[in-house]
Amino acid sequence: MCHGTRAHHDCGCAPQARHEQSAHRHYAAGDDFAAGFGVRRPLRFLAWKLELSEPQVTRFAAIINELKTERAQAAVDDRRALTLLAEAVSGEVFGTAQAAEATRLRLEGAARLQQRVTDSLGAMHTVLDAEQRARLAYLLQTGTLVM
Repeated sequence: MCHGTRAHHDCGCAPQARHEQSAHRHYAAGDDFAAGFGVRRPLRFLAWKLELSEPQVTRFAAIINELKTERAQAAVDDRRALTLLAEAVSGEVFGTAQAAEATRLRLEGAARLQQRVTDSLGAMHTVLDAEQRARLAYLLQTGTLVM
């Protein structure tokens, strides 16, 4: 949030947003984004913070889209797992098979998603120069960007 502190000087906000809206939001960990980057508009945010060139923005768009697709699949798997868990507890006898299947779905989904995060970071790394990689590392280390 922009609260008139030093942080507002490099936030890129319009002056009226900086000073008139105490609840002005910045890209921060926890913002609603389906790709799970922890920022509302990750491509715009990364383009700005990393000073990406147009070809880099194009490549980042593809990387983020692939990650978003994998996250959506993980969400579908999680909903299926929840349904299986509900089925497991709904009968006279606990459904061990349904619970085991739910666990398998969640574990496999999490593993696929983490591999996609690793692949995405590797792809980003190859597109960035040394200074941009240092900025990306800082965003990750400070929790400004959550993957």
